[in-house]
Amino acid sequence: MGHLHKSFDRRDFLRATVGTTVALAAASVTGATAANASAATRGLSIPKDRIGIQLYSIRDKVSALGFGVVLPELARIGYKEIEFAGYTQNTSILGRQITLPEIRRLLDDNGLRAVGSHVGIGNLRNNIQGELDAAEILGMPHVGTANAPTNVNTVAGYLAAAEEFNTWGAAATARGLKLYQHNHAGEFAFATDQPSVRLYDVFLRNTDPRHVYLEMDVYWAYVGQYRWPGFDPAAYVRNQPYRYPLFHMKDGDSNPSKADGYDIVEFGAGDLPYEKFVRDIGPRESHIGIWEQDTAPNTQPNPPGSLGAAERSFTALKGLLA
Repeated sequence: MGHLHKSFDRRDFLRATVGTTVALAAASVTGATAANASAATRGLSIPKDRIGIQLYSIRDKVSALGFGVVLPELARIGYKEIEFAGYTQNTSILGRQITLPEIRRLLDDNGLRAVGSHVGIGNLRNNIQGELDAAEILGMPHVGTANAPTNVNTVAGYLAAAEEFNTWGAAATARGLKLYQHNHAGEFAFATDQPSVRLYDVFLRNTDPRHVYLEMDVYWAYVGQYRWPGFDPAAYVRNQPYRYPLFHMKDGDSNPSKADGYDIVEFGAGDLPYEKFVRDIGPRESHIGIWEQDTAPNTQPNPPGSLGAAERSFTALKGLLA
């Protein structure tokens, strides 16, 4: 544990967590009207002119066609920010693997900015400086992981994970970068040993806000709400807006026959309450909205497949933010 938490015993933790849960619930009820009124006068905090894309959405095209084809096409569509899901392409394109400086040159030539990257948690554990080197080469202000903080879903497991992230986050801060963790649904489950304690609250409460940031995947947050009710995704952002520099703007369509309660769909084709979400988070910070659709490579016809989904989703997302 870091020096901020050395005296933070179990009783203190439970009391603080209960207070957080109550505060979040109250904020979702009493804060929505004020947030809506403020947002109406000051504008949304997700800018429409900096819409990003997580390249996992079009992973089939990145692999087969390469960055040299895909990045200009994304710029043509209107995307501005690129979040990476690896830095490789089919070696037959160049006769070798592309290099990071070559990817950076393609970004610059097409007026694109690298905003973040998903790397495996093992990369952070075993090669944090190498990942930070890659971020610097690409001009990328954030680097993160889409892995859960830990697979040990106990309070102690999440406390230990928070300390790891604090260490990695401090290393990123020392180099002028921000480390982030991207959620799926499981982080919103309750601890197996303390079923009144939400794991996400343990992580948020015990990671150092100076060094560890969050990328909220809005779809998975609502799946978490469906499976483990009792929280409002927007309230987390509204209460600590500076902790959420990035969002995954992923749409879902209700499907009660599925355990998750939703199917992943193109942006604008679902029924997640995005209009309410983008207003309820409040206008106090600026958050980059990044489109992601895990299922986009299955889009027909193929071609254009996932790039077609990317273009339609961009149009819908820009309409929402306008």
